[in-house]
Amino acid sequence: MSLNRVYLGLGSNVERERHLCAGLDALAEILTDLRCSAVFESQAVGIKSGPFFNLVVTGLTALPLMELDRRLKFIEADNGRYAPERKGLPLDIDVLMYNDLHGSFDGLVLPRAEILKNAFVLWPLSLLAPQMVHPGTGKPIAQMWAEAQIEQVLAPVPFEWRGQQLTNL
Repeated sequence: MSLNRVYLGLGSNVERERHLCAGLDALAEILTDLRCSAVFESQAVGIKSGPFFNLVVTGLTALPLMELDRRLKFIEADNGRYAPERKGLPLDIDVLMYNDLHGSFDGLVLPRAEILKNAFVLWPLSLLAPQMVHPGTGKPIAQMWAEAQIEQVLAPVPFEWRGQQLTNL
């Protein structure tokens, strides 16, 4: 059974600590070698809402891409993402990269375009995997962050999960 390296972006703007911890707990059940970036607070992009907490995680999974994506939707649903009465975005989990796949897979485009557009994805990804080469640009992630011209303000925030301090910048 081969294992696949995945990178996932997580965000929440409703009970942020609770939902991110619940998401990380659920991901720990389906990923091995789970590692987390620092957690950042950022203003909402594309929606009118309160500020978000965001981070990027990486891990290994034997799940095929579409099965992983399906399970992520269940984790989001368990945290109220699709509840009709929800206010804000309790938990959002996006597949950013899956191995070095590049293209469209049943409507899921990889690597995810938000990597290049949003500081709250690119900065934490650069901390987690600075030397990894982006399959679309051919550049190391740290270089992409250093060259980025993204006008978003991010602030690292203290965040603890399972006794581990995630934000130590």
